Amino acid sequence: MTEYRIEGATGAWEVVVGLEVHAQVTSNSKLFSGASTKFGAEPNSQVSLVDAAMPGMLPVPNRECIRQAVRTGMAIEAEINAWSRFDRKNYFYADLPQGYQISQLYHPLVGEGGLDIVPDEKQPEAIKRIGIERIHVEQDAGKLMHDQHPTMSYVDLNRSGVALMEIVSRPDMRSPAEAGAYLRKLRSILRYVGSCDGNMEEGSMRADVNVSVRRPGGELGTRTETKNVNSVRFVMAVVEQEARRQVGVIEDGGTIVQETRLYDPDRNETRSMRSKEDAHDYRYFPDPDLPPLVLDGDFLAECRASLPELPDAKRARYIGELGLSAYNADILTAEVETARWFEVLLTETAARQGKGPADVAKQAANWLTSELFGALNRTGKTLDTSPVSPAQAAELLALVGDGTISGTIAKQVFEKMLETGDGAGTIVEREGLKQTSDTGAIDAAVAKVLGDNAEKVEQYRGGKEALFGFFVGQTMKAMQGKANPQLVNAAIKKALG
Repeated sequence: MTEYRIEGATGAWEVVVGLEVHAQVTSNSKLFSGASTKFGAEPNSQVSLVDAAMPGMLPVPNRECIRQAVRTGMAIEAEINAWSRFDRKNYFYADLPQGYQISQLYHPLVGEGGLDIVPDEKQPEAIKRIGIERIHVEQDAGKLMHDQHPTMSYVDLNRSGVALMEIVSRPDMRSPAEAGAYLRKLRSILRYVGSCDGNMEEGSMRADVNVSVRRPGGELGTRTETKNVNSVRFVMAVVEQEARRQVGVIEDGGTIVQETRLYDPDRNETRSMRSKEDAHDYRYFPDPDLPPLVLDGDFLAECRASLPELPDAKRARYIGELGLSAYNADILTAEVETARWFEVLLTETAARQGKGPADVAKQAANWLTSELFGALNRTGKTLDTSPVSPAQAAELLALVGDGTISGTIAKQVFEKMLETGDGAGTIVEREGLKQTSDTGAIDAAVAKVLGDNAEKVEQYRGGKEALFGFFVGQTMKAMQGKANPQLVNAAIKKALG
């Protein structure tokens, strides 16, 4: 794989990238209170006395939030710390009622782990390991709204206290492509595990992008941190644009300042937000209201037992046991919704055809990745809003499998399924689309096609064998696509001698 370099006026520069991903934990209530976490509620309608930092209110850890963070750590093969501690990160901001954030600095819940990524889809064998330093659990702050009043800013505390996992990578990425691949892989795992919905548009997953540049293989440069980037595409853009900006500053004789920056997607540029604080600026100390978090063996065993089959393992099974191509396996496992849809389709198809999953896997995978995805893209729908269910798709595939309809007719039936929502069997019966295996009718159609194209018949017999496909197509057209293709092929071969 070609190494990514920024070519400056004075030579090549290497990019060093680390990501801090904030993932909202899937839970019905907040990290230290019972307030709802439902997205889109009226401002300040989901705020408990704890979230609002009323005097005398004490935090109580949400067991489900801790469970989801532990499961996430197990999914990335990380060390799980049975003893961890919450700290207070002290800073004043209008949307942080307590004046401090409850987080974990010194003793996080999850220690070191890692993810394997494929930076270049054209080189699937080129796998790179990205180290993960830690996952710690913390509470989110609220939200300031500056456009609601001409002279005042409003505060919405609905997000205040929402549980976040901060997943901190090592600075192991060296290109925009690697950063994008890492974020996609991490998002996929979180969604498989069910610990975060990964909805970057709603803010339930966002990334702080740390970028520095150096001469290839040299000492690490000064990094900047671009905050709250909310899409994979924007993360990749930040890496490229911020790296180019830093190279320009250095080559013009300037120095890079360690600072926090923001990304403007309209201008595709980063801009300075504030100087970067260090840990001592926040005055961390153990939270006196929360005892250390101690996890017992039964809790950890339940967390591990609850993990689903993860994307890498599922991909390997699809290739090894089901005989699917690496390309199809990648598509089918990239998103958890796709994998679940395919699993149901596979089970239903095998049951309808009285075969094993491996016998129908290629038929099901090819149909899903080409026919259904093509139709959904064309109509602007997703698998969640697909008008055709896995059971209905299995019925259609079974009709092709047993010879009731041809592949050509199946495409017509599928279009009618999309339009009407009716089942394949109902449409075939209603429209009279059953495939004919009447050899007499097929022989008659073949005889007419060959008789009408005597010149081409002579050309075929003279060695132009490619015309065989023409005769098949004409025969199928004459029989409105309802003839059994295998019988048509056999009849033409026989007639041509």
